[in-house]
Amino acid sequence: QVQLVESGGGSVQAGGSLRLSCAVSGYSTETYCLAWFRQPPGKRREAVGTFNTADRRASYDVTAKGRFTVSTDNGNNTLYLQINRLQPEDTAVYFCAARSPGYTACWAPPSRYTYWGQGTQVTVSS
Repeated sequence: QVQLVESGGGSVQAGGSLRLSCAVSGYSTETYCLAWFRQPPGKRREAVGTFNTADRRASYDVTAKGRFTVSTDNGNNTLYLQINRLQPEDTAVYFCAARSPGYTACWAPPSRYTYWGQGTQVTVSS
């Protein structure tokens, strides 16, 4: 069973940067889809970016592209989310997630992701 543990959140000023990490364990070689989601206060959980471990390609929400970068280490044991030029509207709890083994459609709603971390808070002040 895949286990995910996020770290790296915190409070930052607008314009700053953060790199979130997600330690992935229990990883199956057929676990192709890893992702970062976020949930702003009072809003629904939304995808920020996904990573396909088979072709090592990342996909992004249109609002995230350019400021957010999703990547992994070579062994796919750690998933990263680099966020640059942080804005107050980036304030949210950030979650990493994994789909069940065998699925390759990584850009998918939260309901399609089976495994979740506990989340890490990112707060951006203006």
